[in-house]
Amino acid sequence: MKKEIRICGFGGQGIILAGFIIGKAASVFMDYNAVQYQSYGPEARGGAARSEVIISDKKITYPRVTDVDLLIAMSQDAYDKYGDDVSDKTITIIDPDLVNGEGKKGKLFKIRAQHIAERLGNKIVANIAMIGAATAISGFLDPEAVKKAIEDTVPERFKDLNLEAFEEGFKAGKDAVRGKLPA
Repeated sequence: MKKEIRICGFGGQGIILAGFIIGKAASVFMDYNAVQYQSYGPEARGGAARSEVIISDKKITYPRVTDVDLLIAMSQDAYDKYGDDVSDKTITIIDPDLVNGEGKKGKLFKIRAQHIAERLGNKIVANIAMIGAATAISGFLDPEAVKKAIEDTVPERFKDLNLEAFEEGFKAGKDAVRGKLPA
């Protein structure tokens, strides 16, 4: 099993943290090999950001994503910049309030992660809601492993909020798989 994941958005959305959590879930709590690569513009906030994670049950010989299995896009600029090399097999997850997902190959899912985070009282956890959705939609991440990685990574005072965001995103992802449109 080898899965290549690209998460993109703008600086300040927790894109790098999302990649780190997914990599940690796979490597520490699922016993897979994982590598994570990140890039972002010179702006501290607002510039395009990208985090790439490769998960494999075998040795990873090249640390860059070359065949995107899962694309998570949380801003239009990042989607336009980092979404060009998707294929028919790519699962793409977007927040439709932030990204127009038209015109790309593969299977498209719409998750209102920012809306979920705002409903929980802090839009900073939109990235975690999106991780929850990706866990439900992709099927190759163990939800318990991802929750352990979240608990092990986020500051103590934000654990409950982040876990709630994960659960809400997970539910939204399950709904999306069943064809239910985001509320």
